[in-house]
Parts: sequence; structure tokens; C-alpha cells
Amino acid sequence: MANKEASVAELTDQFRNSNAALLTEYRGLTVKQLKELRKSISEHATYAVVKNTLTKIAANQAGISSFDDELAGPSAIAFVHGDTVAVAKSLRDFAKANPLLVVKGGYFDGAALSADEVTKLADLESREVLLAKLAGAFKASLFGAAYLFNAPLSQAVRTVDALREKQESAS
Repeated sequence: MANKEASVAELTDQFRNSNAALLTEYRGLTVKQLKELRKSISEHATYAVVKNTLTKIAANQAGISSFDDELAGPSAIAFVHGDTVAVAKSLRDFAKANPLLVVKGGYFDGAALSADEVTKLADLESREVLLAKLAGAFKASLFGAAYLFNAPLSQAVRTVDALREKQESAS
């Protein structure tokens, strides 16, 4: 009984301290494959095989009720502590190579995610790519503003130069 209470408390802490939690079914995967999956997401998440009943209790204590219907069969959860998109991509890619891994859903930013929504999350570009695009947009905007501010000066110089040439040709 004490072990179960400790497990529930640990799971509850993991739910509360994670950016996201992605629920999977791993039925049929070998220990080697699970180790490979853990290694692929270890930079941003921890992957834990969980007992459904204890997980349901822990999730409810953490204020998450979206897993109640999904907790059936052999379940494991990726508790994300870093980039959620990177973990979703890793799970998607691993599931493509190993069809026995099934992403059932998740919980991210206070909202439940269906399996399709986790896939859409995995289709997003990485944080670095989005920041690079944003920086490029800012650079283009600044270049446009600089051009806009320099245009009247350039026009004034061309006008003065044309007047000077006109006066020189008239003399």
C-alpha cells in the first residue's frame, strides 16, 4: 500500500512539473525498442511505463481527467520537460518505424490532446526554425523601414543635383 501511495505521489509530481504529457501504448515492443525510444526523447522528456489505475489517480490529483478513457492496455507516458514539439516528432517518427507504438493522446498547456492533435503538434516546425523565420521577418521589416526613411533624402539629393545641372547648362 505504501509503495502504491509513493508511486501515485511521484506520478502526480511528474504531471504537475511537466510541460506536457503524451500517452502511448507500447504493446508488442521489445525492451531494446523501448530503450531506443527513451534515448531518442531523453533530451526533452522522460518515458515511463505506468500502471493505469495509479496513473488515473495521479492524473486526477494533478487536475487532469483527459486520460481517464485512454488508460487501457499497456500504457506509457512521455513526461515532457523541454520542447514538446520535438518529443511529439520523436514519438511520431518512432511510431512510423515501429507501428506497435501507438500515440493515444496527451495533455499540453492545460488542454487535452487527441492522437490527431499530437500528430499536428509533431508537424509543427521546431522552435529554432520558427524563431529564424521570425527574425527574417523582422529583418525584412527593418530593411523596408530604412528604405522608406532614406527615400525622401535620396529624392531630395536627386532634385538638388538636377537643379544644379540645369543651372550649369543655363550658364
